[in-house]
Amino acid sequence: MIEVVAELSRGPVFLAGEALECLVTVTNPLPPTATSASSEALAWASAQIHCQFHASESRVALPPPDSSQPDVQPDSQTVFLPHRGERGQCILSTPPKILFCDLRLDPGESKSYSYSEVLPTEGPPSFRGQSVKYVYKLTIGCQRVNSPITLLRVPLRVLVLTGLQDVHFPQDEAVAPSSPFLEEDESGKKDSWLAELAGERLMAATSCRSLHLYNISDGRGKVGTFGIFKSVYRLGEDVVGTLNLGEGTVACLQFSVSLQTEERVQPEYQRRRGTGVAPSVSHVTHARHQESCLHTARTSFSLPIPLCSTPGFCTAIVSLKWRLHFEFVTSREPGLVLLPPLEQPEPSTWTGPEQVPVDTFSWDLPIKVLPTSPTLVSYAAPGPSTTSITI
Repeated sequence: MIEVVAELSRGPVFLAGEALECLVTVTNPLPPTATSASSEALAWASAQIHCQFHASESRVALPPPDSSQPDVQPDSQTVFLPHRGERGQCILSTPPKILFCDLRLDPGESKSYSYSEVLPTEGPPSFRGQSVKYVYKLTIGCQRVNSPITLLRVPLRVLVLTGLQDVHFPQDEAVAPSSPFLEEDESGKKDSWLAELAGERLMAATSCRSLHLYNISDGRGKVGTFGIFKSVYRLGEDVVGTLNLGEGTVACLQFSVSLQTEERVQPEYQRRRGTGVAPSVSHVTHARHQESCLHTARTSFSLPIPLCSTPGFCTAIVSLKWRLHFEFVTSREPGLVLLPPLEQPEPSTWTGPEQVPVDTFSWDLPIKVLPTSPTLVSYAAPGPSTTSITI
């Protein structure tokens, strides 16, 4: 019996273009004093990162698979297929790397191996939607002699920041940002420079503040004015907005605002509508604020963007966009008064109207949501960093 443990030291969340580092420890758990203790051997172990794609058959119409591709692995390639038995199809993978060959462990002995690979920048982000799913995994395959391959899968979450694919890394070490108090190898310099560049771009894109005002009106007049200070956010930030109803000519009885994502299948992959066909557009609400606002002159709201959600992205099959969805309930009666008069000639009982004719309408405001620091996501929304298997 051999125990294989894979540990991601920095957590399971990464930014595309960063280097993933995993420590793989192989142990013979039998104590040396055991009477039946004996050496254990593994023929080889290999590791590879891959992205699995799965589409809902009721929402997405994919082209038929290419029948010209052989099902048998060519002799010139490895028999290690990390996506074998996985649901969906593998759309992205890194070259497999051999961790060791012909490893023999005595009882109680263990050995550790370091695996490092740069996550591709051309792939989609991790996403589990209604129509499609993009799932990243690090798969470690081990095999005994004359035994089937055993696979250890480590789930990953990958965030993608568009625009980093065209970055040219500086050749001069003095140009790249670095710290004189830290010693880094050549691969670490490129990795840290990419992380620093991504942080600078995210900070620059989300720190600009400028008040944007929108007049909200229905068919009978102005309801109020909505104000928001920016339209680009990062995961974990709060969307803060103000609503001024004091200057409206139509009484607003209630409003609600929802932070939503819109998942839309691209037109060429939409399944034709018919019996049993799901719609090609789906919405998910991540936060919601509702308020009764009659006789309210000014109010505000704050909606948090969950760190576990997916930033906006677009692929050839599906797109994900963020928006604020407003719903307003307004009165049809002009000059509606639902409060008792301040002065009454004699004591009396005042009763509000039992029914108020109302109208409802909605309004959508698109916003942009970008990734944030992978380390912050790992700390705030922790996931499993260690996975093990016994062979």
